[in-house]
Amino acid sequence: MSDVTYSSYLDLDRVLSAQHPASGAHDEFLFIIVHQASELWLKLCLHELEAARELIVADTLAPAFKMLARVAQAQRQLISSWDVLATMTPHDYSQLRPHLGGSSGFQSAQYRLMEFILGGRNPDHVTMHEATPEVAAKLRAELARPSLYGEVLRLLRRRGFAIPDGLVEGRLEGPHEPIAEVTAAWAGVYRDPQRYWDLYELAEKLVDLEYHFQRWRFGHLKTVERIIGFKRGTGGTAGVPYLESVLKLGFFPELLAVRTEL
Repeated sequence: MSDVTYSSYLDLDRVLSAQHPASGAHDEFLFIIVHQASELWLKLCLHELEAARELIVADTLAPAFKMLARVAQAQRQLISSWDVLATMTPHDYSQLRPHLGGSSGFQSAQYRLMEFILGGRNPDHVTMHEATPEVAAKLRAELARPSLYGEVLRLLRRRGFAIPDGLVEGRLEGPHEPIAEVTAAWAGVYRDPQRYWDLYELAEKLVDLEYHFQRWRFGHLKTVERIIGFKRGTGGTAGVPYLESVLKLGFFPELLAVRTEL
């Protein structure tokens, strides 16, 4: 292994040659690198979330906590990326936007998969990935199994909490409206944290994930608003109004609702 170098181990020749600006705009380099770096952070998030879900299925929560905490820290990096991108002015962006065609962050398969894993599931979002069959297949496979939150609800059921049969067996996509029985189960955990310490810690790790995910969405909204105002997005979305609408879509509604119950 003595022939392994920093560059060869990290495959830097390929990583650092993966930027191919399509315009002569100075800021296109910034635009490409921010989005490429974000995809790498998303790849790490998916790696950790998928492993944490398997540990939750096995009721081995302690190592899952580390993984979920790591995702929250990676999300901080994703949030910070908007601060760098926001140094681009409307004029700067106008120089490269014609070269983007119909490409859009809305088309990020990794972002969509992370949403699906957390429980934000809209089957219609698979459609835009049909041109890449292996990506569409991976998204469908995720839709066919319980989300991270779905597995947490199954865990609560195994621990003796009254999670409705239909929710455990079918509606595992993580509803966006709180379900009273699930809120009541979490209230039991939060009222007696010493008795249910691992579930209490798991709940707070999930709240961290949603908190940082929503901060990421808000950063996206404000960056787009700052750079392009209320123009339509390159991918055909309504731009800022669309980004405002997704802020209303949470992943773990009962974990927020329970705070009102305590």
